[in-house]
Amino acid sequence: MTSSETLTQNPLEKIWIPSLRSRLSKRRGSSVPQFTNSPTMIVMVGLPARGKTYISKKLTRYLNWIGVTTKVFNVGQYRRDATRSYNSFEFFRPDNEEAMKIRKACALAALQDVCDYFTRLQGQVAVFDATNTTRERREVILNFAKENGYKVFFVESVCEDPEIIAENIKQVKLSSPDYVDCDKDEAVADFLKRIDCYKLTYVPLDDDKDRKLSYIKIFNVGSRYLVNRVQDHIQSRIVYYLMNIHVTPRSIYLCRHGESELNLVGRIGGDSGLSKRGAKFANGLGSYMRGQCITDLKVWTSHMKRTIQTAEALGVQYEQWKALNEIDAGVCEDMTYEEIQENYPEEFALRDQDKYRYRYPKGESYEDLVQRLEPVIMELERQENILVICHQAVMRCLLAYFLDKSADELPYLKCPLHTVLKLTPVAYGCKVESVFLNIEAVNTHRDRPENVDVDRDPEEALETVPEHI
Repeated sequence: MTSSETLTQNPLEKIWIPSLRSRLSKRRGSSVPQFTNSPTMIVMVGLPARGKTYISKKLTRYLNWIGVTTKVFNVGQYRRDATRSYNSFEFFRPDNEEAMKIRKACALAALQDVCDYFTRLQGQVAVFDATNTTRERREVILNFAKENGYKVFFVESVCEDPEIIAENIKQVKLSSPDYVDCDKDEAVADFLKRIDCYKLTYVPLDDDKDRKLSYIKIFNVGSRYLVNRVQDHIQSRIVYYLMNIHVTPRSIYLCRHGESELNLVGRIGGDSGLSKRGAKFANGLGSYMRGQCITDLKVWTSHMKRTIQTAEALGVQYEQWKALNEIDAGVCEDMTYEEIQENYPEEFALRDQDKYRYRYPKGESYEDLVQRLEPVIMELERQENILVICHQAVMRCLLAYFLDKSADELPYLKCPLHTVLKLTPVAYGCKVESVFLNIEAVNTHRDRPENVDVDRDPEEALETVPEHI
């Protein structure tokens, strides 16, 4: 605590808390590293149907979740916007001069939008999603980045497994706008010929000729990796993430613990046990999971009593993660929202203004929680079928990752008690099935306050906050 902060003392808790004016003007600092002075371009490389767009979308979702502002620029979409219709693979023949001009113009337009994203919108990472299979195209991108002071990290997906390629075409490419109202077999045949067109000029990244570049080569969706010249912290996180994801079909089950004794009286945090209805839910959860008939199911809990008691009723082995503990409410632990508003009106107002970044005194923010949960996400990506029994704030953070929700939406996601969310990853997203186990519980959700303007100047907020008692 700095000497310049004005202090007020709460007579009930004897806790020193900085004044609202000081904290609103300074704002609590972000725990997320900022990279805006050195934007990074992630440049995809590889033949069609090698999972480049899958990687692009997944990586973008992860980076945005940890607080690194990221956007995908899909050159294929620029091509579709420019041509309006697709006739056949002939468009991708390297000797089709007119088409080559269009494709080059689309790539340059996408690069210009990347520049605008970095300069005007203060983006931090841009994912350039295209085949980029020729040295000439990659040289254009490198020169563009050098002129503008951007870092470049190449991600090349190499796959020669015909089963993986066929599955990718089936799952993703047949639903592409290029093949709307097209016979399925004809679409597959055309797309395979499109791949052959790219093969004629494809030059992979070379261990010797490209040794000065920063890149990762992913072979057969993760059976092997080759990493070269990682430049910085953000690139190392990208590599770590890409080396953990997989495409094995699986389901992730998320639920909160059963209703607790503190839930019944509206108190946040704490470490109480289950209520009678909470224990009934735990038994119901066991029946539901057995009905899923998963032989290799893993179960994770936090270190808190209410999640452990819920897991015990399943009658299976489970792992405890301290990282899955509920958000630390600091001086507000075991209090009701009414008590917080009465005893700490300044804190109550601050949290309503920016719930994601607000940090409880001597506690945590949702932003802190996301950083704490990053290892959990990494391990979830590595696992197959898994049940995570956790807490409201924790479940919101995990759900926001899988559903690609923004930091503004995250703290208000609805995660009711006694409800299981079954998440099944699909091509470019996640299918969600919500299952209420028909056991009543209290509602612990608090909606976003309607009268709070999150964009309002912090000083103006002082006018609506009551004096500290």
